[in-house]
Amino acid sequence: MTQRRDHLDALATALLVACCLFWGFQQVLVKATLPEVPPVLQAAIRFMGATALLWGWCHHRGVALFERDGTLGAGLLAGLLFCAEFVCIYVGLQHTTASRLTLFLYTAPFWVAVLLPLFVPTERMRAVQWLGLALAFAAVAFALQDGLYANGATGAIGLGDGLALASGALWALTTVVIRATRLASISPEKLLYYQVTMSAVLLPFVSAALGEVWQFNVSAFAWGSLIIQTVAGAFASYLMWMWLLRHYPATRLGSFVFLTPVFAMVFGALWLGETVSTHTLAALVAVAAGIMLVNKKA
Repeated sequence: MTQRRDHLDALATALLVACCLFWGFQQVLVKATLPEVPPVLQAAIRFMGATALLWGWCHHRGVALFERDGTLGAGLLAGLLFCAEFVCIYVGLQHTTASRLTLFLYTAPFWVAVLLPLFVPTERMRAVQWLGLALAFAAVAFALQDGLYANGATGAIGLGDGLALASGALWALTTVVIRATRLASISPEKLLYYQVTMSAVLLPFVSAALGEVWQFNVSAFAWGSLIIQTVAGAFASYLMWMWLLRHYPATRLGSFVFLTPVFAMVFGALWLGETVSTHTLAALVAVAAGIMLVNKKA
């Protein structure tokens, strides 16, 4: 029987911050690799690599991936939702700015907070936790404000924004399926295997349908980027996230993801020379305050 905690301890907090740090770095890494490898192809490669790594990991550790445990239907659904999220993100980027897409994507914790308690009552949030969630989201919006209306984007919700909002909802629905079904009781390895395998199978077709150019005569940097995205990203960090979802409240975990876009802006400034204004640092402080409120004990 899996032992679940009703709050985040020091281990969970450390792992979450590490994941968000890497995911923020990965956003910059993907962007830096775009001149050589298109985005959906990058995702397809890293999920194909992660599928192979995960199979080897499970074989070495004796983790059963193919035993019948009644989770196939829910697992395939979680995998489809996971894959569809990435499709919406990458197609949406062609129709809106990165800042607007990021803002709508990170509505996911709100979807989780609304939907998950309908299936798992223990995930219900108190008023102060909703306040913390809203504070963290507002801080991200504040940090992204310079890019919200860039390149002629308007305040109206367009196709790209709609796809970004859909990606946030799909992310949340994946979490709900994981927590509200028998997937919550299986190993983190098998849980992740459903998702990366589905993405590894479907994303190459999506890449081809989008007309992305496949060519593998790329620089050492591009190969290094793909290896890092595969090993540290699609394998290690996502496996860590699956483990956290199995042991801790999803609504508390979700508040930490607001750190990712802020970290991405910091890494973008350090590596790509992108501008980071003082309100980015203020946003980081506000996100941290929001996370503290969400995880405040009753």
